[in-house]
Amino acid sequence: MATSTAVSHDIQQLLDKIKDIRIAMFTTADQQGNLHSRPMFTQEPEADGTLWFFSEKESAKIHEVRQESHVNLGYADPGSNLYVSVSGRCRVVEDRQKIKELWSEPLRGWFPDGPEDSNIALLRVDIDSGEYWSAPSNVLVRAYAYAKAVFTGQPAHENSGPSEHARVNVK
Repeated sequence: MATSTAVSHDIQQLLDKIKDIRIAMFTTADQQGNLHSRPMFTQEPEADGTLWFFSEKESAKIHEVRQESHVNLGYADPGSNLYVSVSGRCRVVEDRQKIKELWSEPLRGWFPDGPEDSNIALLRVDIDSGEYWSAPSNVLVRAYAYAKAVFTGQPAHENSGPSEHARVNVK
């Protein structure tokens, strides 16, 4: 992985990294402070970095977010060797117009009555910061790194290709 960490305030860097990774591990804290993660489908991110998720109104995550708004989202695309962690503040939104705006038909599997389903709530995450790691995913590059480590006892940091590790501090 990268030996130095760049720091930016450009939220677009984070959005570019997660735009094709639609499933996030959405982590909340319960009343005892225990972390609880579950897979959630990310709606199309807004330009300002707002992330939206559909949820059942009576789910544990809704209760947890109402008690502690700080959440973490983990995105991973092992095929391209990309990993992203996003921290932000979450709130529950029950705006029917926004629900209709974000609605897509595959959601009917969870909400049979469509966008009018009375059990729908939205989770709005406003990003505070994020961090991402990416490295070449080419099999030959990984094989070289492995061989170098085995034969020299040294990791192949510099010669394994352009890896990237950066932090984005939005606020």
